[in-house]
Amino acid sequence: MIEISSPLKKKYFNFLKKQEITGEPFYNKLEQLKKFYIPICHRIFKKFSKKKQTIIIGLSGGQGSGKTTIAKILSIILNTKYGLKVTTFSIDDFYKTIKSRQKMSNKYSKLFLTRGVPGTHDTRLLLKCINGLKNKKFTRIMIPKFDKSIDNRLPQKKWTIIKKKPNIIIFEGWCVGCESETQKNLKNPLNNLEKKEDKDLSWRVKVNDEIKKNYFKIFKKIDEQIFLKVPSFSYVIKWRLLQEKKLAINSSGNKIMNKNEIKRFVMFYERITKNMIKNFNNFSTVISLDKKHRLKSIRFN
Repeated sequence: MIEISSPLKKKYFNFLKKQEITGEPFYNKLEQLKKFYIPICHRIFKKFSKKKQTIIIGLSGGQGSGKTTIAKILSIILNTKYGLKVTTFSIDDFYKTIKSRQKMSNKYSKLFLTRGVPGTHDTRLLLKCINGLKNKKFTRIMIPKFDKSIDNRLPQKKWTIIKKKPNIIIFEGWCVGCESETQKNLKNPLNNLEKKEDKDLSWRVKVNDEIKKNYFKIFKKIDEQIFLKVPSFSYVIKWRLLQEKKLAINSSGNKIMNKNEIKRFVMFYERITKNMIKNFNNFSTVISLDKKHRLKSIRFN
C-alpha cells in the first residue's frame, strides 16, 4: 500500500488548485497520485540510488499534453517524499533568438524563422548547461528563459540561476528523445506546409540532420525517458488552443495565436510528433492520455 504524507498531499493539491484557475479541472486527483506519479517517482528514486549521481529524466509528448504540469508534480513528489534536489527546465527555453532564426531562415529555409523544430534550439548552450549540471565540480549554472508571447529570449538578468547541484534533472519538451527518419520517409509531404512551403525538402532534411547529430548528443545523456502518448494528432491542435489561452492570461506580449494560426503552427510539429507516437515503444515509461486529457494507463518498458 502506498503511503502519502500530509505535507505531500497538501503541496500536491495546492499546486493542482492553482493550475485549475487557468485550465481544465483535474479528475481523480488522489488516484492519479497513487497510480501514476508516485510509481514513476519511486522508479526514478531507485535509479538515482543505484547510480549515486545526478540523473536526467526526459519528459516528452505532443503540444498541450501536460508536460510542464507533470514535470512540476514529479518535482514536488521527488523533493517532498524522497528528499531529492530537483531541477526542472524545458527545451523551449533554449529556443534561438529571433535574430539567430532569421540567419537560419536566410541560409536554409524561411520556415526556420518559426520556433519549434530541431534546429531552432541553441543546442550548444543546452549541452553546456546539462554538462554543467552533471559536473562533479559543480559551479552555478544559468538556465535561459524564452518568452513565447514575444517570441524571443529574455535578457540574462531574468534567467534562472541554479546554485546547488541537483540530484535529478527533469528535462521536458515536445521533441525530447525524438529520432531521425530515413531520407525516403522525408520525401512524402504530410501536410500543406510541407507540400507548398518545403517543395525542395530543404527544411525537412535540415531538421532531420539536426536530430541525427546535435540533438542525439543531448538525448543520449537521458537516463529515463517518459512519454505522454496522446490519443491522436488531432488532439494536439485542441490542447494547443487551451495552452494559448493560458498564455494570453499570463503574458503581456502580443504574439498570441488565434485558431487558424495554431492550425498552421502545429503543422511544423506534425511529422516528428506522429513519428514519436508511432515509435512509443522505444521510451522507458509511457503514459497514455484519454480524449478528455486524463491519464489513462502507464507502462514501464
